[in-house]
Amino acid sequence: MFRKLAKSALRTVCSILFRVRVEGSVPPPGGRLLIIANHESFLDGLLLGLFLPLEPVFVVHTTVIKNPMFRLILALVDYLTVDPTSPMAMKKVVRLIESGRPVVIFPEGRITTTGSLMKTYDGPAFVAARTGATILPVRIDGAARTYFSRLGGHHPRRILPQINLYIQPTTRIDMPVAPTARERRRKAGDAMRRVMQEMIFASRPQQTLFEALLDAASIHGRSRRLIEDLKQEEYAYRDLIKMALALGRLVARESRDGENVGILLPNLAPTLGLVMGLSAFRRVPAMLNYTAGTDAMQAACAAAQIRTVLTSRAFVEQAKLGDKLAALKDVRLLFLEELRETLTLADKLWLMLWALPFPHAATRIGSAEDPAVVLFTSGSEGKPKGVVLSHRALLANIGQIRAVVDFSVDDKILNALPLFHSFGLTAGGLLPVLCGANVFLYPSPLHYRVIPELAYDRGCTVLLGTSTFLGNYAKHAHPYDFYRLRYVIAGAEKLSDPVRELWFDKFGLRIFEGYGATETAPVMAVNTPMAYRRGTVGLMLPGQQMRLVAVPGIDAADGRRGMLHVRGPNLMSGYLRHDQPGVLQPPASAVGAGWYETGDVVEIDDDHFVKIVGRVKRFAKVAGEMVSLEVVEKIAAAASGSGQHAATTRPDAAKGEALVLFSTDRGLGRDALVAAAKSLGASELAVPRSIVAVDALPLLGTGKLDYVTIKQWAEVA
Repeated sequence: MFRKLAKSALRTVCSILFRVRVEGSVPPPGGRLLIIANHESFLDGLLLGLFLPLEPVFVVHTTVIKNPMFRLILALVDYLTVDPTSPMAMKKVVRLIESGRPVVIFPEGRITTTGSLMKTYDGPAFVAARTGATILPVRIDGAARTYFSRLGGHHPRRILPQINLYIQPTTRIDMPVAPTARERRRKAGDAMRRVMQEMIFASRPQQTLFEALLDAASIHGRSRRLIEDLKQEEYAYRDLIKMALALGRLVARESRDGENVGILLPNLAPTLGLVMGLSAFRRVPAMLNYTAGTDAMQAACAAAQIRTVLTSRAFVEQAKLGDKLAALKDVRLLFLEELRETLTLADKLWLMLWALPFPHAATRIGSAEDPAVVLFTSGSEGKPKGVVLSHRALLANIGQIRAVVDFSVDDKILNALPLFHSFGLTAGGLLPVLCGANVFLYPSPLHYRVIPELAYDRGCTVLLGTSTFLGNYAKHAHPYDFYRLRYVIAGAEKLSDPVRELWFDKFGLRIFEGYGATETAPVMAVNTPMAYRRGTVGLMLPGQQMRLVAVPGIDAADGRRGMLHVRGPNLMSGYLRHDQPGVLQPPASAVGAGWYETGDVVEIDDDHFVKIVGRVKRFAKVAGEMVSLEVVEKIAAAASGSGQHAATTRPDAAKGEALVLFSTDRGLGRDALVAAAKSLGASELAVPRSIVAVDALPLLGTGKLDYVTIKQWAEVA
């Protein structure tokens, strides 16, 4: 009776102090039930005991019971003390679950010190698989911001933050098939980690970019400075919100509701402010690639029906874009310098007295399904297409990344990838702002000597780049320039082995290769410290579905290899094409409506790691056999690690297609390629007979190789 009264009183107190909100429902009683939760603070067990409509048994560490305060709290619940170092510990838990009592356990074992999911132990997973128990995941959110957490550094703390408990749908972990008990435990542990990551991702809020910005400012404080650019001025959340509101209001006067407004600006804080501000006033920023040719830019404007382009006179002059912009037809240029001059006293009063104190009321925030941004494909294999990404897609991808990578307020991201590039916008721009990490925005990834020095001078901990860019940074960097880096993430193109090895040998750093597409906002898979396999692009992010479809001429490897089709909350709303201006073409593939065909042939191994075999468009049919052009480039890299190589094809009357290799290594010959192919176990059909030496390979502004130009070279070589 005393226990019941004490729990009721404590529940009332916590409900008032922490405004505890519970979402979801617990399954009906009966059967074996294992409740798992992330571990944010010393309050977690108390919260679950008070607010779950169950009477579970809590599994607690032997060190916890030594604390008098925790012993007092544990008197309110049933608990089992275990020593995780003891082989018999989990057997006690197995017997408890088999007795029919619901059991609560924290798979992480310890309270997070990063604010993100930490290492999950194999023991709880093996218990779930061994007993066949139903798993009930519960996400605890907000407890890490109390003074009962173990976060340090700049992590936000509040005396009485709101705490939410998200009860997720139940699931199970089947006993893995493996030759040894140790391997079965490992596989079960991997499955438990995926369940936890899915739980973290699934409990994300449904909102718009501007609402997410306001939430981040509320959590971390509007005075927190986190954005820095070449102007060497640090911007706080308050500054970013002010820019978003002011610029959004001014641009709204010059555009229509729902209009796609072109953005032609470099990596600066005001560019991020514009992206946030336009969406707050139901305008859609269309991020134009200023490194593209006039034809590509005109095609992008036509596809998205862009009538107004926002840019800066200073930027146009510095980037020498005057002639390119003058050639654009049916487009009005709106310069930020002139736009700022239209800010009136009434606008300033509106901003200070109404919009900043009451941003929700002062703006026209739409729904999560509204378009948030239009990005354009690189055009590496044809004309660029407009990719419409909703608020839901962008924020889902950020949530997916945060579920598997522990970015925090203690990190500083160096982003030189342009914001018109999906990787640069989502991972390098929006992600740090919305998770409270610091970010340094640099306008060009081509300054190979400057960027390593910036990483050293600013103490950056995260660097984003393509394989090409990372290789050049490594060549020009001092061995100590990257001393603080803990994440080097490669995307947008395949990571070459010479670049991977150079970074490890020179800096002792492992590059985490990822994979994605503009159409998926963009990240689909990534290697992480908790799940890494060399030669792969990591595991698929949570919340996605995937299908492999067999490709004629390519071995299906028992259904593990084929064309990758994906579906998920991070998928685009659709395409805008230059030949059908303004017409949204929703995603669809051979699998069905709502699916996206990536164009990539992938292979999935036993542990679900994804290996890119090659793009379907980057296969050649030589003498009736399918040959991957990426394999050709891999052979060239093995034969000449110091050079850069690109393979393409040209018509051949005898063999159908002939391979052509362009290389910056003028000494590279066919004999070296044949030897490299043999060492890699590749077919001699993948060794090109035509090798063309060039001074440099053509690159797009995003860092990808320009295969359209390379193909044109091959036709006249």
